Amino acid sequence: MVENNLINESSPYLLQHANNPVNWYGWNDESLKKAKDENKPIFLSIGYSSCHWCHVMAHESFENEDVAKFMNENFINIKVDREERPDIDDIYQKVCQIATGQGGWPLSIFLTPDQKPFYAGTYFPVLDSYGRPGFGNICRQLAQAWKEKPGDIEKSAERFLGALTKADSLQVPSKLEKTILDEAAMNLFQLGDATYGGFGSAPKFPNAANISFLFRYAKFTGLNKFNEFALKTLKKMANGGIFDQIGGGFSRYSTDAKWLVPHFEKMLYDNALIPVNYVEAYQITKDPFYLEVLQKTLDFVLSEMTSPEGGFYSAYDADSEGVEGKYYVWKKSEIKEILGKDADLFCLYYDVTDGGNWEGNNILCNNLNISTVAFNFGISESEVKKTINLCAEKLLKVRSSRIPPGLDDKILVSWNSLMITAFAKGYRVTGDVRYLNAAKDCISFIEKNLLVDEKLLRTYKNGVAKIDGYLEDYAYFTNALLDVFEIEPDEKYLSLSMRLGNYLVKHFWDSVNNSFFMTSDEHEKLIIRPKSNYDLSLPSGNSVSAFVMLRLFHLSQKQTFLEIATKIMESQAQMAAENPFGFGYLLNTISMYVQKPVEITVINTENSDICKSLFLDYLPNSILITIKNASQLESLSKYPFFEGKSFEEKTSVFICKNFTCSLPLHTIDEINSNL
Repeated sequence: MVENNLINESSPYLLQHANNPVNWYGWNDESLKKAKDENKPIFLSIGYSSCHWCHVMAHESFENEDVAKFMNENFINIKVDREERPDIDDIYQKVCQIATGQGGWPLSIFLTPDQKPFYAGTYFPVLDSYGRPGFGNICRQLAQAWKEKPGDIEKSAERFLGALTKADSLQVPSKLEKTILDEAAMNLFQLGDATYGGFGSAPKFPNAANISFLFRYAKFTGLNKFNEFALKTLKKMANGGIFDQIGGGFSRYSTDAKWLVPHFEKMLYDNALIPVNYVEAYQITKDPFYLEVLQKTLDFVLSEMTSPEGGFYSAYDADSEGVEGKYYVWKKSEIKEILGKDADLFCLYYDVTDGGNWEGNNILCNNLNISTVAFNFGISESEVKKTINLCAEKLLKVRSSRIPPGLDDKILVSWNSLMITAFAKGYRVTGDVRYLNAAKDCISFIEKNLLVDEKLLRTYKNGVAKIDGYLEDYAYFTNALLDVFEIEPDEKYLSLSMRLGNYLVKHFWDSVNNSFFMTSDEHEKLIIRPKSNYDLSLPSGNSVSAFVMLRLFHLSQKQTFLEIATKIMESQAQMAAENPFGFGYLLNTISMYVQKPVEITVINTENSDICKSLFLDYLPNSILITIKNASQLESLSKYPFFEGKSFEEKTSVFICKNFTCSLPLHTIDEINSNL
């Protein structure tokens, strides 16, 4: 079997292409130098391991001997895993959006030897079809143009470069006040799907930060319609096929408007961001439905996406045995055979039919209340629930003997940090110590394997950590440290958060444009130094950094942190108000700033009822820290947040807001009247 240069890479996505007849290279000094030395254009292909259309294009074009031969003769062919190199992906996605009005993966970009783009697209069929030019034709035309009209290609590259630089221009700062939140909430609400929840039409993505913003805005204003819409969205998602009804965990998006047919890949980041919404929903409603979805999702990550070393894997593919969704779907006859007499009840509850609801198969989804099923079968609701749970266990056992989808087992600091946050928040409402331990174990794993002094590395696989950390790695990890610190205030977590916060300011801050670069000043130089401002499937590094800086300021009173948080928010607030869909996380940060954080310190946690009551309360703008013993408090006394506080013989709660603090409070009623 032929092997190319990707055989030496660790990324599962790159290794998927190591046996292509295309002579692929990784993005490195050798491949970039080779392009210059041979004066050949670069074909840059960017994707990720669980990307369905990446697999299609690979099969049609990159495994085609004739296409590969032409590519090898005329281009230096470079493959990039977007999850390892978000900086390269960000730059050339913007190029694709400028060129075609849309982006996505696989991303197919042709570059001059000095990395300037001159032609951009996403998926191309091998031959002209779907109204798209064929990849073979494109390669021939561009290779010819490179040889015969190099001046035209250079002009095209310069135009792209000019547009890229312009796209990153200065924003006019605006005042941070409630009107920003009002405008954003109304604009976001208008995008909502009143029937099925979520935003826009198909395909539908979960957009966790936007749901959080609606919850916050409802609490701030008392306008319950925002809560109702957010809760409807979470209920529809949890009942739909986007949620794995028997195995737990969410797929990346729904291909339809009603959350029924997912794109079956499961990403770690979705299963970190979405559970936080269910924590919030449970705190607001106390409805066990939301708690159950939270637990199923976190348990899925614990059992299926956790490495023995304590890190979390990146993704499960949508396909198994070359067929999308095959692992997850069922024939009714198969379910009847496995479940016997309980099959009718299970099939009614999960909408299983002979004809199926997707390509002749059944994606499990739920549109019936348990009470309706109980009435139909003349049994109690608790019996229905028990039967459904037993049936789900039986089906899961059978499903786990199927050939599973591919696992991308690289471990990314940023996504792992989101997962730490989810487990910390999950612990607060469940009290399940497994979740807190998973969060702490992952912090230890990152400290041991991916942190050198204050410098983070991006990715880890097979014992090797590599690639300098990006803004999102630093911001998400610092945020995660603070989330665990609030529950278990070990000084080492706060100390590391402060060091990482200072490192961010020193190495990533752009004082001209009042925002953070995606890469540090010590990172490899690309054609531009990219920035990420939009909260889309992942929150932007800038939004999370603003949130982190705000939290660090309240703990340390270090003015620089407040100034930087304010500058980021001011520079993007107007855009966030006008286009809230792309700024959910930033709006949550602005919301906290405008309302001012509530500082809650619990000293001596022996009264577990008080702690539980606070943990189960929806307090989105709080910094809530539980001090267990005197030595913890003593080690923290050097930080302004803890100054002047002494350990109490019984559980005492101090609440500070608007620069004034309460006397020690000792009962739940006293606490609630001060919140």
